[in-house]
Amino acid sequence: MNGLRAVVVCLVITSAVLVSPAAALTPGQGVAPGWSALPVPAAAPPVAVSDLAARGPGEAWATGYEQASDGTRPMLYRWDGTVWSRDTAFPGAGEPGWLGEVQFVGAETWIFQNRAGEGEILRRSAGGWSTVPLPRTLWTYQDFAAVPGAAWVVGEDDTGLKVLHYDGSRWTAQATPEGVLYLMGITARTATDAWAWADTSTGTTVLHWDGTAWRDAGVPLPADSNVHTLLLEPSGRITIGGSQYTDGVARTYLTTFDGRAWRTTHPPLGDTYTEAMVRGPDGALWLPLRSDRAFQSKYARVDGPRTTFSYGPERTNAIDVRPRALARAGAALLSFGTVEVYGSKPNLMSERRGG
Repeated sequence: MNGLRAVVVCLVITSAVLVSPAAALTPGQGVAPGWSALPVPAAAPPVAVSDLAARGPGEAWATGYEQASDGTRPMLYRWDGTVWSRDTAFPGAGEPGWLGEVQFVGAETWIFQNRAGEGEILRRSAGGWSTVPLPRTLWTYQDFAAVPGAAWVVGEDDTGLKVLHYDGSRWTAQATPEGVLYLMGITARTATDAWAWADTSTGTTVLHWDGTAWRDAGVPLPADSNVHTLLLEPSGRITIGGSQYTDGVARTYLTTFDGRAWRTTHPPLGDTYTEAMVRGPDGALWLPLRSDRAFQSKYARVDGPRTTFSYGPERTNAIDVRPRALARAGAALLSFGTVEVYGSKPNLMSERRGG
């Protein structure tokens, strides 16, 4: 009898050990959320994704282009907090061209559009879609940024670099410092606080607009480096991501301004392109990586000195799963990109973490 009691006691203790981690979780706690796949209506492959931006948990927009018999067609998708749907009601939806950066300006959504070679801004308000044409046609349209009271389009025409500025009523051309050869990107926090990264006669430089003029911001970038993106945050923090080259080999760097000083780190990200980097709802930096698994996407989370990695859900017969853009949507992270399944051309994919 004593032996039987001992066996029962051992079984109870073993069961308690096995279930105790879950049983110890308090309400509201749980295992860390993973990535889940979201259905996306297909486009005409192959497709290319330009941007993803979210206003909150119930509104996000993804842009790009799909293929047609006579060239590319603009591609626009909307997330309503539950599903992705395609929007084809905007001006130029059936014409050759592509869509680029998405910006939220007050209650409106602004999107840059190349419409049959002509540049314009799509504006979506409570009354529907409208357009703001550019004052001139550029050979290339490199980037677009907009905030209440201001918008910028940067690119080139036959006379060289152009920075076009819109103040809500008219366009003007802005001058850049001497030696600037090319603007690779632009972003803004307010109408008097805009930033751009440029190729100059002395290397890569970060520029700042203070409402009066563009000037060299004096950012101490690593030697022999370039800039992929510049992340502005309401707190005043700035994070720059790019590649530094040593003996011809690239490695990713992050240069951060905390309100007092700039600091550069080299997290273990290889030569990852950081254009899609975002600040997640958990306060860490997130970015997609080139995956070492053909059938799964891969993401990095950089939180100070610690870098961790996670994978998206397994996709049957996928040979390349490639998130192109990330956005914070409330308490969730959204990704949007392409997936190539064996025997077909790349089409659209989306994944979500949390929320």
